[in-house]
Amino acid sequence: MSLTVHTRDGRRLEVIVTGPGEGRAFVFHSGTPSAAVPYKPLIDAVLERGLQFVTYSRPGYAGSTEHHGRSVADAASDVATILNELDVPSFVTLGRSGGGPHALACAAMLPDRCERAATLAGVAPYPAAGLDWFAGMGTDNIEEFTLALEGEAFLVPWLEQQAQTLASVQPAGVSAALGDLVSSVDEAALTGTLAEYAAESFRRSVSTGIAGWRDDDLAFARPWGFMLETISVPVSVWQGDQDRMVPLAHGAWLAAHIPGAEPHLIKGEGHLSLGERGLDAVLDDLCGVSRS
Repeated sequence: MSLTVHTRDGRRLEVIVTGPGEGRAFVFHSGTPSAAVPYKPLIDAVLERGLQFVTYSRPGYAGSTEHHGRSVADAASDVATILNELDVPSFVTLGRSGGGPHALACAAMLPDRCERAATLAGVAPYPAAGLDWFAGMGTDNIEEFTLALEGEAFLVPWLEQQAQTLASVQPAGVSAALGDLVSSVDEAALTGTLAEYAAESFRRSVSTGIAGWRDDDLAFARPWGFMLETISVPVSVWQGDQDRMVPLAHGAWLAAHIPGAEPHLIKGEGHLSLGERGLDAVLDDLCGVSRS
């Protein structure tokens, strides 16, 4: 089910909800750039565990009104607004890639409702003491984030150029569009349903312009609006050592700086393959499911 949720400041949030309308929810924060698109393998796996699946387009993406100048922390308020509309008292949350910081924002700022959080190939803050932030990254991500650090006027022309490719990308062309951000293990994973999902999410992410992508990048380039040290709910950090979008060191840094975080630093997996082959393990851990 798709619905529109209105915020107190008059913005619209594009939301997808599937599953039982009571009890806990599973809130998914997709990457950068992306928009709310159903991904059947993830939805089915969440419903199998008895949770309601909830995801949304962050402000500026697709049908969600832009919120220029937003911080990573602002995601927690938007999630709370959505859950209030759905009358859902508690939730667990997973953030993938650029969605990772937004899941951590929910853990930090909604501790009375967020029972557990996980990041999957999630990015670390910038700067991060002791972390060589760019080491091991593909050239496109280095260029993109360098421009974000220089400011909006430098970033926007680059995003507009990249958006021209993403606006019409098809499943067979996703790997080529990502260039050297895709490791060999990720290239092998980018087929079938995953490639179809990635292509649709990319197309929708720029369907109304680059405001969402712009504001994600700018939010990553400044303080997130909360301190990782304040997180009190359980957090799991999942990262692969073949990830050229968000290198393994980001996950190791996050796990070392979030109190009590449980690291899962996986050999032989990349940015995309980890979420495919490791999906059951990630969700079982997040949802508190024990399997013999």
